[in-house]
Amino acid sequence: MIPKRFRPAAIAALTVALASGSMLAYSANAGTGPEAADRATADTFAAVADDVLSQRTQALVDEQPGHHNSGHKSAKTRLSAQLKKDEETAISSLRSRKTRLAELGEAYTGADTRVAVDRATVTGGKATVEVTEQTTLTYKKVRGDEPATTDFRTRYELTLTSKKGGAWELTSIKSQENGPVAINEPVAAKANVVKDDGNQYPDGTPASTKYPAPAKPKVKTGGTYDYAAMASYAEKYWSNYNPAYRKFTGAGGDCTNFISQALKAGGWKAVPGSTSDYRNWWYDGTRQSDSWVGANEWAWFTLSNQRAANLANVYQTDVGDIVQVDFNKDGSKDHSMMVTYRSSAGMPYLTYHSTNTYRKSLASIIASYPNAVYYAYRT
Repeated sequence: MIPKRFRPAAIAALTVALASGSMLAYSANAGTGPEAADRATADTFAAVADDVLSQRTQALVDEQPGHHNSGHKSAKTRLSAQLKKDEETAISSLRSRKTRLAELGEAYTGADTRVAVDRATVTGGKATVEVTEQTTLTYKKVRGDEPATTDFRTRYELTLTSKKGGAWELTSIKSQENGPVAINEPVAAKANVVKDDGNQYPDGTPASTKYPAPAKPKVKTGGTYDYAAMASYAEKYWSNYNPAYRKFTGAGGDCTNFISQALKAGGWKAVPGSTSDYRNWWYDGTRQSDSWVGANEWAWFTLSNQRAANLANVYQTDVGDIVQVDFNKDGSKDHSMMVTYRSSAGMPYLTYHSTNTYRKSLASIIASYPNAVYYAYRT
């Protein structure tokens, strides 16, 4: 069976119009083929994306007395009719997410969003721009033991169309990631595309998302595994990938490959055998078992080999434990994450690949996907 992970999701977003001499030169003089944008034009595109994404981020941040969060101001915004509606809906959904987070005892006091252009081309009156967003959100000390920040990196593709008078209109901004949306992204509907093949697999038991959870303490020292080493590995390579392993950044996503690496760093031993038998788990530098990279196959391996047991409540997870999500409730797991920090108040914080993320609270995942099915594994 082909490993099944999270599928890419596209989001609708804002339009931005920006007048710029360098951009006008391309719209007036460009030939029929794509041309790389010059540095000034690329910087202008970066400012456009920064403006869009900063406004989204600021929708999640608590207002400070006497301060108005207006986002990045270096770009003038003009919205097309449809994308203006889409963005208004997106901002409204993010404000609702902020309210759900507050109900779970989480808030942010500040944010820093930065955008870099990876590639920008102009063909006639159309520009295609690939950017990477790096955002840091500062946790408000609601309970007092939250980590300092949560960070994520995410990639987008922007499409802009030139207008009369030298203005450019941003016609689309689409996420290029495979994992759950970043905290400042609206959630797009996902199609139910998985069909049951009729075979029986050890799928596990869904976990409750009720907070707070009944106590389920974990023995972290003196056992078979080094949970601190797992967390340390994940937090070291959440953004800069370990060159000793291949990256699975295509349609399947890298999330389960990443947690497998961290589990190995903490003492999980390989089980050799065929690549397709989910009872095997291994990586040899050129190949790997399906269970190393597939979310469902990893769960089947883990439960059938008694490497981990399901927890009754997802908030019972602790450092080194794994959380998986079936976002669209189609019976197939879409994403895998590792707990790398847990507050004394009982809040797990997750680090993962595919929308590369550092110490994102479990509450923020559930606030974004309140109707998903969650699985929790005590490793």
